[in-house]
Amino acid sequence: MLAAIGAADIETLFADIPARLRNPQLNLPPALSEMETLADLRELAEDNQHAGRSALFLGAGAYNHYTPQIVDALIQRGEFLTAYTPYQPEVSQGTLQAVFEWQSMVCALTGMDVANASHYDGATALAEAVIMGNEHFRGARRKVVLSPTLHPHARGVVHTYTQGLGLSIVGEDLPPDVAPAALADLVDDQTLLLAVAYPNFLGQIDDLQGLADRVHARGALLVVMADPLALGLLTPPAAFGADIVCGEGQSLGLPLSFGGPYLGFFATRKSLVRKMAGRVVGETHDRQGRRGFVLTLATREQHIRRERASSNICTNQGLMALAATIYLSTLGKHGLRQVAELCWHKSHYAANLIGALPGFRVVAPRPFLKEFVVACPRPVAEINDFLLYQRNIIGGYDLGQDYPALKNHMLLCVTETNTRAQIDDLVGALSELS
Repeated sequence: MLAAIGAADIETLFADIPARLRNPQLNLPPALSEMETLADLRELAEDNQHAGRSALFLGAGAYNHYTPQIVDALIQRGEFLTAYTPYQPEVSQGTLQAVFEWQSMVCALTGMDVANASHYDGATALAEAVIMGNEHFRGARRKVVLSPTLHPHARGVVHTYTQGLGLSIVGEDLPPDVAPAALADLVDDQTLLLAVAYPNFLGQIDDLQGLADRVHARGALLVVMADPLALGLLTPPAAFGADIVCGEGQSLGLPLSFGGPYLGFFATRKSLVRKMAGRVVGETHDRQGRRGFVLTLATREQHIRRERASSNICTNQGLMALAATIYLSTLGKHGLRQVAELCWHKSHYAANLIGALPGFRVVAPRPFLKEFVVACPRPVAEINDFLLYQRNIIGGYDLGQDYPALKNHMLLCVTETNTRAQIDDLVGALSELS
């Protein structure tokens, strides 16, 4: 191999790497045996706090929803657990059908025309939406407007994915209580898309009616990053003119799992489908009239010429998408709506009690579903330490980390899994800090 590429030896092969980086000194502890390593890992794992041992009121993009037992039972079947990418459709009918059903359910939730086989997570789905918008305009437009109430981590991924594309990203420095109309004011003839959240990162449900008309008047696209569970109750984004709908699918039957693996969903209008990243599975019939499934579109570089690929996305998180499909099939549209309604009622019960505590104030200028902002009399980190170590309660997200204007503001999340007793315990613990 060295001869074939014209390298005399291994040292020549790595000559382009600076010498100081080739064999750095690593500050590693002495080696352990397998038994000692396992004991160390178990000790570290015991330090984790999780929903199984504590009352959980932390959301901010990863949510503790109940998963019916049938989901885990089915995805652990060998034909699902070990299935790989369906490169040969004729022998991958089960995998292709599962993907087709997932796509169909995403379209039903969002109201959009077509959905892909999924992405790594919600953040990468949003980044792929921006890249898709750039592909759509073929580089003729260089401006992207991101709402400051999109998930901060998702916005960060957009910056990472698009570095080197020469895009100008604006809007993030606006106040977190900005109205959609103010974001639309930033859209001009050089803008390729405006991206907003639904509900937003602060848990609030913005009125997005009329936003698409203003965006489209400038020739730009409207991207909506949505919570799929909320869509069981809220108006689907297609109804107010969204061009792309994406988001995090973790709330659809996937556990918290300390951060992953998660699932990004992505849907768009039919006119944009050939610029969509990932793959699309379609339904057809053979010569005997039997129903079959095929890989209809694949815009990634493993399937087509690299220069024509719109993305290098290399997985469709198939097992996670299957879990979400089983979850949605088990609940049905009425069950999904019931879960969303339970979140609404329980979160408002908690908000009403917390808002009545001296020193605490619920900041809810717009409707909310399961998350709400609380202005606190003390630093959020101090409150969370008290809740965790004194009351075995995992508190909310410290918004001051991402929004300086929201210092000492906590984002609390209440889902259908939180009992009335847990909520009352939280309120009782916070009352001690008033």
